[in-house]
Amino acid sequence: MAGTTVYDFTAKDIKGTERSLSDYKGKVLLIVNTASKCGFTPQFEGLQALHTELGERGFEVLGFPCNQFLSQDPGNDDAISQFCSLNYGVDFPMFSKIEVNGDGAHPLFQFLKREAKGLMGSEKVKWNFTKFLVGPDGRVVRRYPPTTKPEDIRKDIEKLLPA
Repeated sequence: MAGTTVYDFTAKDIKGTERSLSDYKGKVLLIVNTASKCGFTPQFEGLQALHTELGERGFEVLGFPCNQFLSQDPGNDDAISQFCSLNYGVDFPMFSKIEVNGDGAHPLFQFLKREAKGLMGSEKVKWNFTKFLVGPDGRVVRRYPPTTKPEDIRKDIEKLLPA
């Protein structure tokens, strides 16, 4: 998989349309596995703020709902989309619910986990709102644990954006 970038993957958006991540070529991305009923769910607010404030400079948040952690995102894609929009004003791209661990893990997350390992070299995503920062070249720069607030990632994002 040498030479592989996030642009080599596709995923269904929250409306069910297959999208190529190459649509985001040249942008700095923060790819996040999200959940609607998690203690970290209020991070949607910080993610949306980053998206709003840095979007014009070439930054994009991509949200991937996941129900693998204590069933904290049990709704269907429509319910998830409505929840995010109504409660947090989310207008960054949201994708269809996926798995991030195990045999059914989405290929994008298999790649992200290999490229940026977690604590003590673990590839497993530990919880909702694990964040992967991707540079404009499509390469994974860093993984952040769920406890890292979106605003605490801002300086790392800005380093990757054009001045």
